[in-house]
Amino acid sequence: MRFSGKTVIVTGGGSGIGRTVAVSFAKEGASVTIADLNPMAAMETVDIIRTEGGSAISVETDVTNEQQIIHMVHTTLEHFGALDVLVNNAAMIMPKTVEQTSAEEWDRIFQINTKSVFLCSKYGIPELRKTRGRIVNVASLNGMIGQKGNTAYASTKGAVIAMTKAMAVDYAREGIRINCVCPAGVATPLLEGWLASVENREQARKDQAQSHLLGYIATPEEIAKLVLFLASEDASFITGQAVIVDGGASLGYGAGPKAEWETIYL
Repeated sequence: MRFSGKTVIVTGGGSGIGRTVAVSFAKEGASVTIADLNPMAAMETVDIIRTEGGSAISVETDVTNEQQIIHMVHTTLEHFGALDVLVNNAAMIMPKTVEQTSAEEWDRIFQINTKSVFLCSKYGIPELRKTRGRIVNVASLNGMIGQKGNTAYASTKGAVIAMTKAMAVDYAREGIRINCVCPAGVATPLLEGWLASVENREQARKDQAQSHLLGYIATPEEIAKLVLFLASEDASFITGQAVIVDGGASLGYGAGPKAEWETIYL
């Protein structure tokens, strides 16, 4: 198993991509800290891992709160003794134009999607330095190409991509590899929440699927495979990269039939 004896922190590990990433790491031998604002959701992920014979703890964490991030790292060290991989996954969406977005909403999404990556990295790197560890940030295709009606979210993810590259430069000589993944549409609770907000949910779901050249919405497992690859020795010479995993969505921009509904790339 690729991660036997390793310790991993996954933020936003209580659902969606985060939960799948956490369970996947545990299946490959890692001890996993599930950091999530929702303690019940985090414990559900822990229970899944433990039921399958893995090792995991939950830490209730507001990723915008510096002291709670420090507590998350310290709790991980107390339980597992080291930190080898940090996955910055926690995020929210905000499908609005600039005019529709309030200043308070803008600040909030940057706190959750971008400041959280800064804080978790700031307090995780001193421990990753000891293990020559890895950071994998979950960004978005939105941060690479932009998207209609989703300005704030795209801006936060573009910042995460830039931060990934800058940190990779700073810490490469210390053996810390830092990369990010950029998914398009993924079947997660975030996506389901957006679908629930539109008038014709089933048509929106079809349009979302057809916005990818492969014709379907990615599963969280497909994204988790890339996260684990980037965190593993299989990717030993890869750092500072924003890896797109989008089913061809970026290549097929404008190539498919006109959708009745806008798509959301997470």
